[in-house]
Amino acid sequence: MNKKNGILVLALGLMLTACSTVPITGRSQLMLVQDAEILSSSALQYKQFLSGAKLSKNTQTTAQVRRVGQNVANATMLYLRQNGLSDMASQMKWEFNVVEDKAINAFCMPGGKIVVYTGLLKLVSSDAELATVISHEVSHAVARHSNERISQEYVRQMGGSLVGAAVSNKSALLQTVVGQAYGIGSQVLVTLPYNRKQEYEADKIGLIFMAMAGYNPNAALTFWQKMSAQSGGGQQADFFSTHPSDANRVAAIRQYLPEAMKYYKGK
Repeated sequence: MNKKNGILVLALGLMLTACSTVPITGRSQLMLVQDAEILSSSALQYKQFLSGAKLSKNTQTTAQVRRVGQNVANATMLYLRQNGLSDMASQMKWEFNVVEDKAINAFCMPGGKIVVYTGLLKLVSSDAELATVISHEVSHAVARHSNERISQEYVRQMGGSLVGAAVSNKSALLQTVVGQAYGIGSQVLVTLPYNRKQEYEADKIGLIFMAMAGYNPNAALTFWQKMSAQSGGGQQADFFSTHPSDANRVAAIRQYLPEAMKYYKGK
């Protein structure tokens, strides 16, 4: 075996050993980042974000977000434990906060740290629509989409050094990438953009989690239709920078609904 082929074999071996499977969808994903590394960085960035944010003083809306969020979280934890994912469940430290901001936005950082902006809550007309938002964000965390994106960034930055990292000091090199590209203070984990595949995947998983929590998945249609109309009305939602809302998305949700409704028992 020549040197070039040897490098290819090592690279292939690295990719195979670094593969993970997304819950519910079963999609294979590249996962070079250790959960402990991401969760540690995420917790610090979340704390820093909250220290500079204006938390909502509206006790009613905050209580609603925390109540619906906890219901979704409980259903998610039950799913994880019933499907051999207790280790992942133990890593989730759920926290729900509402930030006073006109931006139409929400996010969930790795480990279950969720923020909903008051600008987005103005478009929410029911607990089920709110569950649509929260379940979608929870799904990003469960699918470990941030870990996946950082792993992809690691491959991009390391390039030809990837194999060397794999056989020598990958952990130190990986920490360097996380520290430089997603370091504390950059808040990239807050604004980390997901690709379209991950967005659709979060929609699909989210519909099932909200159904398990007792919220009618059909509410996702009304919510995303309102979001689409909001975008067309001239007010650009920050949510759209990482959460595209268009006819294709609504069409995909319609396709996912029959499967999600199997988990809906109503309240």
